[in-house]
Amino acid sequence: MAEAAAALGQFDFAGDDHVVPFQVEGLDVRGRAVQLGPMLDAILERHHYPTPVARLLAEVVVLTVLLGTSLKFDGKFTVQTKGDGPVDLLVADFSTPENVRAYARFDQALLAKAVEAGETEPEQLLGKGVLAFTIDQGKFTQPYQGIVALDGISLEEIAGVYFRQSEQIPTRVRLAAAELFDRDDAGKPRHRWRAGGLVAQFLPEAPERMRHPDLHGGDGDNGERPHGEDDAWVEARSLVETIDADELTDPLVGTERLLFRLFHERGVRVYEPRAVFDRCSCSREKIKGVLKGFSAEEIEESQENGEIAVTCEFCSTTYRFEPTELQPAE
Repeated sequence: MAEAAAALGQFDFAGDDHVVPFQVEGLDVRGRAVQLGPMLDAILERHHYPTPVARLLAEVVVLTVLLGTSLKFDGKFTVQTKGDGPVDLLVADFSTPENVRAYARFDQALLAKAVEAGETEPEQLLGKGVLAFTIDQGKFTQPYQGIVALDGISLEEIAGVYFRQSEQIPTRVRLAAAELFDRDDAGKPRHRWRAGGLVAQFLPEAPERMRHPDLHGGDGDNGERPHGEDDAWVEARSLVETIDADELTDPLVGTERLLFRLFHERGVRVYEPRAVFDRCSCSREKIKGVLKGFSAEEIEESQENGEIAVTCEFCSTTYRFEPTELQPAE
């Protein structure tokens, strides 16, 4: 007898590393949710990042996946932070339709001081700087970039600011990352990374319902607002804010089950999940093309033991070249 297909609310319906689009018609809300497991673990373990760095990069990967899978065209979506904190660079990109890669750069000495001082919140590790969202549709197009200041707020809040500034769509983003300690099939201790996230957007048919409350005016602003938010969005946002970080990363709380918990009273509808994969876009041909642009002097300076070795910062693959490969054809 054939096994019955999994249904909404059951375990392992979409599974890890699958983005689940959803719609809550009763609240005029659309969004996407995801739990990342083996794909994320491969990215983080490849570089053996310290825990605070891995946790930060995991959140950036989740955010990139959630937003990148919304692209309706072939292209690349990149999220990148640049700051003056111990973790001065985080970058993740999503290449349609399903490929993800990510990398973090940090100062080991500054990170150790921050950890010793207990200053490991994301805003403390990133410091002051910017977070850039870049959409690149490839040849013959101009990339679009939205920039938001890193000013002591979380990545969740920064994403909300981005949507408010660039798309003017009421949006709530939730992100979480966690370490999982268990045992493998042989009973040996095992460490894994997991992360999860959700983005919900208010998209009613009447655009005037999408108004935002006014931004705070600073000193002298008494907080009164001439226009409030739509009741449906207030309810949806409040429900999203009830999500516990553990629910986003718990392997026993599948993505559909979480969505059912949140929105079942309003009639949540889920759509076909989209798989995402840990795949780098580097190649020997691409790197060779870059090296061929080097001058003879630069080629000479780049050699070590008679060869040139280039390691991809994203996937850690090392490509080796003989200097003669890079000489122009006669």
